Amino acid sequence: MNKHHASHQQLQLRHLQRITPQQLRAFEATARRLSVTRAAEELHVTQPTVSVQLRELASAIGEPLLETQGRRIRLTQTGELLQQTIGELTACWQRFESRVGQVHGLVSGRLRVAAVTTAEYFVPDLVGPFAAAHPGVDIELLVENRDRVVERLQRGQDDLAVMMLPPTSIPLDSVMILNNPLVVIAPADHPAVGKRIRLSSLANDRWLMRESGSGTRQVALAHFADLGFEPRIAMSLGSNEAIKHAVASGLGVAVLSELAVTSGLLDKRARPTKRAKGEKSTRGSHGLAILDVSHFPIRRQWSIVWRKDQPQSVAAQRFVSYLTQLHERDGIR
Repeated sequence: MNKHHASHQQLQLRHLQRITPQQLRAFEATARRLSVTRAAEELHVTQPTVSVQLRELASAIGEPLLETQGRRIRLTQTGELLQQTIGELTACWQRFESRVGQVHGLVSGRLRVAAVTTAEYFVPDLVGPFAAAHPGVDIELLVENRDRVVERLQRGQDDLAVMMLPPTSIPLDSVMILNNPLVVIAPADHPAVGKRIRLSSLANDRWLMRESGSGTRQVALAHFADLGFEPRIAMSLGSNEAIKHAVASGLGVAVLSELAVTSGLLDKRARPTKRAKGEKSTRGSHGLAILDVSHFPIRRQWSIVWRKDQPQSVAAQRFVSYLTQLHERDGIR
């Protein structure tokens, strides 16, 4: 190693010594939430404390990390690089913890799993037994919409992600873990309940959709386009629960994952059967029903995915193996 290179490394170390873990935590939370106020709430400190830490960090680096855009803040190019670097450092440290655990014959470390919003209906049931069997693994489960999960995959922020529609722009490996049929739901007193109907018969109904960026919305609209059907979209809502309550209140019909529907307001798990002539529905006016519609359900699957260009921690490998064995053993559908 020549003297110039050695002095350059020493200079870099001096710069790093000016940066504190508190400053990095403040920046990471602010960069993720794009809000100093929310970052302060998450870290349980005051907003001025976070602001001071951000200013000191920017001063140590010698570049602005955040900039204002109207009433919002956004990352500068240097800020984006720092956010990516923090993600890489975190992943590197997790691998270190995992390898230390291997030395002692233990599965330990941190396992970060991101899941799209609909997966919240079943992912905790999968994570729970794994966590109980591996008490040395600190599991972080984050639930976001698909766009946000894809963004996190791009930045390498998580070990694994659970989603229905993995992006093709990122080098990913995946394992299918569960079927995810998408069904048409309606209020329990909808005239089509108990009948086999064509999709075209719902052309005049108001359709309620998940927000832009939702995987369910993307799949449903692509399916409609393939069938030449144009839904009369009346409203976009940001969660499955909001969709379910809006449909149950008679505001329209919608396409949702059957898993999301049958875990909540639906009176019966199976699709309704046709009632005898003159027979009254026993369902309450505030319930939901799955309609028996041609070309439905849409057949999709839940997958667990990870970056193939990044090394997997032992905890992540063990979790994928656990899900694979669970699927093969129990035939999860």
